[in-house]
Amino acid sequence: MSNFDLTSAKVIHHIVIVGGGAGGLELATQLGNSLGKAKKAKITLVDQRLTHIWKPLLHEIAAGTLNPSNEETNYYAHAAKHHYEFVLGHLDQVDAQAKSITLSKTRTLKNSTDTETFSLSYDTLILAVGSVSNDFNTAGVAEHCYYLDTPDQAQIFQQDLLHLYLDAQNQSNERELNIGIIGAGATGVELAGELVQAKEKFYNYGLNKINPEKVKITLIEGAARILPALSEKMAAHSTEQLKDMHVEVLTNKRVEKVDAEFIYFNDGSKVPADLKVWAAGIKTPPIIQALEGFEKDRMGRLHVYATLQTKSDPNIFALGDCAYCILDAREAALGPRAQVASQQATFLAEAMKDRIAERALPMFKFSEKGSLVSLSEHKAVGELLGQVNVQGVIAKSMYVSLYRLHQATIYGYAHAGLLTAKDFVTRKIVPKIKLH
Repeated sequence: MSNFDLTSAKVIHHIVIVGGGAGGLELATQLGNSLGKAKKAKITLVDQRLTHIWKPLLHEIAAGTLNPSNEETNYYAHAAKHHYEFVLGHLDQVDAQAKSITLSKTRTLKNSTDTETFSLSYDTLILAVGSVSNDFNTAGVAEHCYYLDTPDQAQIFQQDLLHLYLDAQNQSNERELNIGIIGAGATGVELAGELVQAKEKFYNYGLNKINPEKVKITLIEGAARILPALSEKMAAHSTEQLKDMHVEVLTNKRVEKVDAEFIYFNDGSKVPADLKVWAAGIKTPPIIQALEGFEKDRMGRLHVYATLQTKSDPNIFALGDCAYCILDAREAALGPRAQVASQQATFLAEAMKDRIAERALPMFKFSEKGSLVSLSEHKAVGELLGQVNVQGVIAKSMYVSLYRLHQATIYGYAHAGLLTAKDFVTRKIVPKIKLH
């Protein structure tokens, strides 16, 4: 239901955004700074975590080359500055008829754990819950592989990697380390490049019982080439760079099963792997898959019109990875990319003004900016506007600028500039890899 503002004696439209990822937080910020500040709508952001981290940074967190505590945005503090309300909770159910959602929040105390369930009403619901890894029920993956869907998962991998190095220091002999990355999309490729840096930095900081030359990183892809969603030219450049970094690249390799020691392929071959990361394929989170009465694609994404309204309910919108959006019948659906979610967030920030004013909603138009893939601290490859190819330091600078633009969107340009300066100084004086 709408909220009644006693100060102005007006019914206030309530916009609830579920998911504080890149798209969700950018949208909440823009709506808060416009409609929320002007008291033309109440803006509520829901997320199950207390802090936001830009998802494209997760491979750096996993490798330990980035300390997540330096990059977190606290939702409560951010909401207070940008005129929206934050609600901590996990989405459990959507009641479209009653226009309400059910949320749960678990508290762990010294001697007990309890879960609180509560509901939240809305006039407009915007789902921005992103995606999770899809292991296609491959045998052994859930038990033996790491996922990189959340900061918590990335930090679990980082801690286990670190402790492998720490434990090796207590051994008399050097040991080998085999790391297998299944899936050579952007996440898998970027993680491989980051781990090459990590193994050198561990060694340089005195964790030298695992020689970098004895760390084998294997990148595995079921398709004929890496980065199958991007251009062949980008894939070729990236493959060349990875091989120069001594990453073993295996293509046309379908994983049949995984156990504690090996990754097995359907051609009967196998590779050893002490640590295994699954980065092959995505699907929508369980709550989206469980929604009844909504049109979805095979990945569970919600079918939306060009207005980003779901085809099943005009009061429910979806953006980013959980939305199946086709803008032109001759083209494929928009892919699960950060720039898609960011552009959709900016679009909805304006479209909500029309919705509240009861004007016809505009149609979303996607502007392809190109693709950039990070390969190391100073290297990246990219393709801009489908034509201009960039590599090396220039491409890396452009890659970093994407994060700075995200920071500018959620903080403002002045604040983002200060954060850039802080990061420049901090990275000069702290260890180059997280050692705790």
